[in-house]
Amino acid sequence: MRKHTKYLSVIIIMIISSVCGITINNSVYSKDNDYRSEEFTNVTVYERINPAIVLVEAQIKDGISSGTGCVINKSGIVLTSSHVVDKASYIEVTTSQGETYQAELIKNDTETGDLAILKINPVKPLQAAIKFGDSSLVKVGQKVLAIGNPFGFNGTLTTGIVSRIDYERNKIQTDAAINPGSSGGPILNANGEVIGISQSIFNPDNNKSNIGIGFAVPANEVKKLVSAYIK
Repeated sequence: MRKHTKYLSVIIIMIISSVCGITINNSVYSKDNDYRSEEFTNVTVYERINPAIVLVEAQIKDGISSGTGCVINKSGIVLTSSHVVDKASYIEVTTSQGETYQAELIKNDTETGDLAILKINPVKPLQAAIKFGDSSLVKVGQKVLAIGNPFGFNGTLTTGIVSRIDYERNKIQTDAAINPGSSGGPILNANGEVIGISQSIFNPDNNKSNIGIGFAVPANEVKKLVSAYIK
């Protein structure tokens, strides 16, 4: 009788384990595995991409305009938002390693995409460069990560989802926190590919802080500008 009771107990434990997602050998819940998997994605994407993110500061008529830039070529080609550097008399780029260089404005697209290309002359090749994804494959609900320099807090990571795709304005909407200083920074998918460039936030009450409605220029639009420059 005891032998049958023992087997019955084992069977019950196996059934409960299967339903609850518990691994018998190491007592790990599948829910915890999912959590650690998402956390691992955040950490690995950030550590790989952040070295390719820079601080952009431009001297304009009203003072200093600050934003974020993405290294698109280790030789010193940097992508940012046009409104960060438009009509600037002097532009400076600081890498994530703390090296500062004067930047030259190579291309300024103020009309179609709010994008600009800068050139700096580093002493040696920069540590990392971004990789573009295909923004035509972006789906509402997918996970995204944003890296930028909001309010001077350099190298800030935020996460969220694609909230909406604005086909009329050709923008990707996200609830990942984008704030002043984030413009020009990357919106990334879970593979670390850039699917958009942070551009603006919606602030109907004139509040400069993020309320969960931010917009990015789709990567495919960005690639057109980059390709034209390379040619």
